[in-house]
Order: sequence, then C-alpha cells, then structure tokens
Amino acid sequence: ANKIMMPMLFGLFVILAVYIGFQPGASEGYQFLFTLDPRGLLNPSVWIYAFGQAFFSLSVAGNGSVIYGSYLPKDEDIPTSARRVALFDTIAALLAAFVIIPAIGASGFAMGNIDPGPGLMFVYLVNILNGMPGGRVIGIIFYVAVLFAGISSIINLYEAPVATMQERFKLKRLPAVGVVGVAGAVVALLIQPYTSQWMDIVSIYICPLGAGLAAVMFFIVLPRKEALEEVNHGAKKPVGKWFEYLGYLFIAMCVIALVAGAMLGGIG
Repeated sequence: ANKIMMPMLFGLFVILAVYIGFQPGASEGYQFLFTLDPRGLLNPSVWIYAFGQAFFSLSVAGNGSVIYGSYLPKDEDIPTSARRVALFDTIAALLAAFVIIPAIGASGFAMGNIDPGPGLMFVYLVNILNGMPGGRVIGIIFYVAVLFAGISSIINLYEAPVATMQERFKLKRLPAVGVVGVAGAVVALLIQPYTSQWMDIVSIYICPLGAGLAAVMFFIVLPRKEALEEVNHGAKKPVGKWFEYLGYLFIAMCVIALVAGAMLGGIG
C-alpha cells in the first residue's frame, strides 16, 4: 500500500503545487508562507505547537514507529531509515503548504483571517477550489491524495489492535480488520465535533508523554550495550556514544514540552 500510494501522493501534490503556482494571486500565499515574523519566535506557544506537530507527524513512539519497526528485517539500516523518514516527512509538509497556502492567496481572501484546523482543508479549501478555473477537477485530485495519505496512516494505526484481535481472540485477518474498522469509524464519528481540540491534546500531551516514556525505557532501563546493538543492526556507519547523550537530551525536551504545555494551558 505504501509503495504504491505514497509515490502517487507525492506526484499528485507536485502536480497541484505547479498548477496553483501559476494562478493569479498565488504569490501572496508564497509571501505569507515565507515571511518570518520575529515576534512569533518569542511566543512559547509557537514552539510547543511546533514540537507537538513534529512528534505527531513523525509518529515518534506511536503506532507508526512500533508497527513499521516490528516488521523491519534485522539487516535494516535504522539510522539511515530514520533520516529518510524525517527528510520525506518535511518534504511532504512543504508540498502540502505549497498547495494550500497559495490556493488561499489565489482566492483573494486575506491570509491573516484564515481559521486553522480541519475546517481549513475540508470546508474552506473546498470553496476556494470550486471557484478556481478547473477547480473541481483539481479538488478531486487533491482529495484523492488526502485519501491516500489517510489510508496509509490508518494501515499502521490499526495494525496493532488488529494483530491483538488475531492473537488474543483467534480471529482471522478479515474479521479482525472489520471489527477494528467499525470501532474506529464509531469513535471517529463521536469525536468529529472535537477533532481540533483532540488533535491538540494528542500532539501537545500524549505524543511527548509516549515518546518520553519510550526514551526512558530505551536509554535508561535497557542496558546501554544492548541499546546500541539494536540501533546499529545493519547500520553501515554505526552510531557511537553520542547517541546515548542525544537520548538524554530528548528525554529532557519531552519533559520541558509537557511542563510548558501544562503551564500555558496548551489547548485553545
């Protein structure tokens, strides 16, 4: 699924980015995107949200890393794979920004008055695309790309409970996927009005907490020698002792993020 859908996703986003880049008014979106406001760097909330977004997007200590990690062969170069994940995650985020922000600029709306959150993509952007030349076709392409992204994410998110249903309750693969899929759909419908707030909670609190606990288990509970051996399986350039100190720094960052998020209220 990922080998087919992810290249298609990147290809669709590139097509969209090129198309929207030639629309009148798109330059205002680029200007908004690449204009740095130094005052924002002094706002602790900006750093907290950015930190949480990085955790969520990279699925640090989430189902994504657990599932994909559990299926890796022993000769996989983990440090190189980790660098590639970070690189392509950043490219994907930039491509999405090059599509969404210039599209808003091309619509003629004031960039500073746009409400963030799920409504931006699924309500506001729909109206913008419908008003552009060929916008309905472009909208179909865009939301097919979003569908691919969602399916690729849901595969790894659902794999853990699906595998548990198979092992604990002896269900076959298809019934296990059906049960988890139905349960997930019900939960998704119930939390739909609170999606934005829920994603804030996940990215600001749950992700740093899970990543911090995973880091404590790996860098403190697990013997140092064993931890380095696990990381260096298949590595062409083995990591050294610096990796351990980097782990301690990561734990400290998780704690700071949690405390800062709690002090600033985090949500809202």
